[in-house]
Amino acid sequence: MISPEMRSQIAAAWLAVVSAALAAGALAGSTAASGPALARGCLPTGNGYLRARIRGALDLDLDWRNAELECQGGLRPDGTGLRISFAGPQHPDGRRTRLVFGVETAREGREGHELPTNLTIIFEGEDRLFATRGDDHCTVDTLTQERLGALGGHERSYRVIARGFCVAPASTLDNSARILVSRFDFAGAVVFVDEAR
Repeated sequence: MISPEMRSQIAAAWLAVVSAALAAGALAGSTAASGPALARGCLPTGNGYLRARIRGALDLDLDWRNAELECQGGLRPDGTGLRISFAGPQHPDGRRTRLVFGVETAREGREGHELPTNLTIIFEGEDRLFATRGDDHCTVDTLTQERLGALGGHERSYRVIARGFCVAPASTLDNSARILVSRFDFAGAVVFVDEAR
């Protein structure tokens, strides 16, 4: 049986790993592909958002608009789909909620339907993390991409719009608590960068 102290240490260590990966761009693809989160808002066009219904150990209805939202995205580290991160408003005490979607088989510029999706929910400043630990617990029903900025070039930006749901809960590392994201929809930024030859 895991003691409360050990549980806290495991959660803190996992959060440190995830935070470092986010800072390095690993959760959003390569460092070049993810780039820095936009300084003001999610999308320069002003139409980014994230909405989600969360029930279980926590009951939350998220409705984040562009100006209060940070987002970044790119290829998943293994190149099989997209990884998009959304961070909501930061509280005065430093707490913040971040959702990271790993959308399997999504490709640059293409629409997608019924895409298997992995979801991680991080409560920054609280040492709490929930993860579905697999692509078979959530699904992106529909995904579309709109090109942003100039055409061509080695770096290409898109506004990605998606809607989906989860059929199984996300749990903490020790499985002591679970939450179900019964529905979500978002519009965020994804950047694709050609690898240097």
